[in-house]
Amino acid sequence: MTDTVRLRPPSHRLDRRVLGWWRTHGLIWFGPPVLTLVLLGLLIPPARMWLLAPAAVTAVLGAAWILLMPMWWYRVHRWEATETAVYTRTGFFFQESRVVPLSRIQTVDTVRGPLQQAFKLATVTVTTASARGPVKISGLDRELAENLAERLTETTQATPGDAT
Repeated sequence: MTDTVRLRPPSHRLDRRVLGWWRTHGLIWFGPPVLTLVLLGLLIPPARMWLLAPAAVTAVLGAAWILLMPMWWYRVHRWEATETAVYTRTGFFFQESRVVPLSRIQTVDTVRGPLQQAFKLATVTVTTASARGPVKISGLDRELAENLAERLTETTQATPGDAT
């Protein structure tokens, strides 16, 4: 079976646990500013309204972001690896689709930060001989990511070309 290397929608979704990972990121970004503003608002009575109002706005925006953005990203983000190429689609307003022929792959890495480890997720980074930079597939099941990296490495080694 030979696949044509062309830009097309990838077929695989990320692991569903990525929703919790993204929401936790949202809590880390929005939680501390809200808590700081609330605490200062309670401790400094003359500035209470000037501090609690932005805290409320930030909390509402943060809650909306934490609830809605991960669901949207989950619907948009896709990936696929075939015998000839790696396909990805990412983004929000500006969606980016990329196709990387296996002959252009230089290295394949997996990364698991502390939060990803907590959710048993990993990121596969495919570094290419392209000025555009590496392709990252974040939010894969840890074992799937390791197997994908191994398979891509083996397939890349068997693919003719020098990745330049």
